[in-house]
Amino acid sequence: MGWQIVSNFKYTKLLSERKCIFAGKMKLLVEELREKRTLGDAGLMELLTSEDPSADACLFAAARETAEAHFGRQVFLRALIEWSNICRNDCLYCGIRRSNPDVRRYSLSRESILRCCENAWRLGLRTFVLQGGENPPAAEKLAGLVAEIRASWPQAAITLSLGELPADTYARLRQAGADRYLLRHESADPAHYARLHPAGMRLENRLACLRTLRELGYQTGMGMMVGSPFQTTGNLLADIRLLERFRPEMIGIGPFIPHPATPLGAYPAGSSERTLRLYAILRLMHPDALIPATTALSTLRPDGRTAGILAGANVIMTNFTPAVERAEYALYEGKASLAVETAENIRKIHEELAAIGRTVSPSRGDYQENHSQDTDNHV
Repeated sequence: MGWQIVSNFKYTKLLSERKCIFAGKMKLLVEELREKRTLGDAGLMELLTSEDPSADACLFAAARETAEAHFGRQVFLRALIEWSNICRNDCLYCGIRRSNPDVRRYSLSRESILRCCENAWRLGLRTFVLQGGENPPAAEKLAGLVAEIRASWPQAAITLSLGELPADTYARLRQAGADRYLLRHESADPAHYARLHPAGMRLENRLACLRTLRELGYQTGMGMMVGSPFQTTGNLLADIRLLERFRPEMIGIGPFIPHPATPLGAYPAGSSERTLRLYAILRLMHPDALIPATTALSTLRPDGRTAGILAGANVIMTNFTPAVERAEYALYEGKASLAVETAENIRKIHEELAAIGRTVSPSRGDYQENHSQDTDNHV
């Protein structure tokens, strides 16, 4: 028995030493990423695939410190207005895809959208986000409404998320007063992108739209789903590299959540843990970026908002869509806060942030360019 005790002790000691060596290596990788704002592929793969809680703790702490160094302990709130669920596309993962017959289609009236803006402004939000399905003729008509919002609330920021549109439509919306545009690239790998979208949609078209948006002077956002069907760790690495080349002002990522009325509805949801790890990695690579703790993350875990902030995010989207229409804008199943009244949700966000030592910023939270960084816009 004595030799077994000695053998077990040596084995336990060896495991402990290996863990210490591994933890030390991960800490060095995190510090290198923080200092250089980049890592080699092997290092990024190690950070992405690590399952060691101590490695995550080190990564999240570095991301928090970086976010605080650039933004203080303030978080920016955005008023999300889902103005229409009419979409021409048939994306294989999306609940409002064109061929879903169970969706009650709607478009908010001008009066309803302006009431949403007024409500958001009254509650202290200084960015309005108009999001909708891809519908170019309707988007073209939004220019007048954008101009009206700009005239009514000149100090507010106006963000649009309307999908792929003609360049002249982007230009008219920008001239009308839009400041920002969100267009997630979804996947940097053309083959993977093709498995998530119908044949008529191509990654190169989406990247061309992102280039056009930047050329027009929009603060531009891009991003991807974490754990989408067929996604590999190599795909995520390609996403990280695409974001590194383009350096968007906003980075929107969240876990994949299936919708049962889609061709990909039987696939499992993405990992909230890996999503948080990506928040932290991208915060260290993009210290100045605006990164939201997304609704999808909060749908998978009740503490999604605060967990995201503590992993380096610095933006929270709160839904101002009227309750009836909000339920019809179901990109995935079980969306968080469907039944929560807007003012109550704002109060809860303030309380959650206070509990982790954060406050809501009174500003509109524009991207502040760091001129010391080199930017490569080639995507």
